[in-house]
Amino acid sequence: MAKNFFKRYIWLVDLLSRRGYISLQEISDEWRKSPLNDTHAPLSERTFFNHRDAIFDIFGIEIRNDRSLGFYIAGSDMDGNTTGEWMLHTLCLNNVLQENADMKSRILIEKAPSSEKFLTEVISAMRAGKVISLTYKSYYRPEPSTFNVRPYCVKYFKQRWYMLGDSDLNLRVYSLDRFVDMEELDQTFEIPEEFDAERYFSNYFGVIIGDKGAEDVVIKVEDSQAAYFRSVPKHHSQKEIEPIDGWPAFTYHLAPTYDFMQELLSHGASVEVLSPEWFRNEMADTAATMYRIYEKK
Repeated sequence: MAKNFFKRYIWLVDLLSRRGYISLQEISDEWRKSPLNDTHAPLSERTFFNHRDAIFDIFGIEIRNDRSLGFYIAGSDMDGNTTGEWMLHTLCLNNVLQENADMKSRILIEKAPSSEKFLTEVISAMRAGKVISLTYKSYYRPEPSTFNVRPYCVKYFKQRWYMLGDSDLNLRVYSLDRFVDMEELDQTFEIPEEFDAERYFSNYFGVIIGDKGAEDVVIKVEDSQAAYFRSVPKHHSQKEIEPIDGWPAFTYHLAPTYDFMQELLSHGASVEVLSPEWFRNEMADTAATMYRIYEKK
């Protein structure tokens, strides 16, 4: 029963997120039509207010009523909390998929590596402050290796989970889909008080941590791609500046690591790096190498 109520809470939050303002009668009518409602009974006023209170207790999401417009989401403890927002977005997406399970053959979801099987264990070790014994298979070594590591944080990036951990090799990022095995040890550790996971990754595009520090990167983008850059910023530091040579232009303050270069290269000739010069030269060298490969006959 609790599981069914949880689905109702997610359904209600998703409905309010999509509709903005909605009357209690409209909410009841939508619930009557929902595939999650096996009995097709309306949502009573008492049940709605019970759900509203539970949603606030669980998610910190406040649902208020404007007498002229209807019920709406007034605020959330998740505002500005990227982890909380991601979790809520995932739950709402899951609700959409469950409501439309009969159309699963027409709703295609990108498959991701099965790294989640170790996620719970890693987070459990993080919570307990326990060292883990990790057996890890790197793409660059023929055999897996086993070593002790202190798990600092986990990060989700491009359909994969990663763990930042401290070992004899200092802080390193490990992909969970390359875990072969792990064991939580009795040995405990404490994260340095000054460590902040968000700040640690703030100067990087993804999960590759380079030797170079953050610097200003300037690019110009073909008109056809500019709207995409505006709607999905590549980094939190992205800013649009005055057009350069008639092309929309953007600046970033980050460390131009390999994964950021790969992201820009994925747009082909629609993106040109203007500065810093060393990064522009690396982009040019990669493009030249690709040209030589395709020139072969």
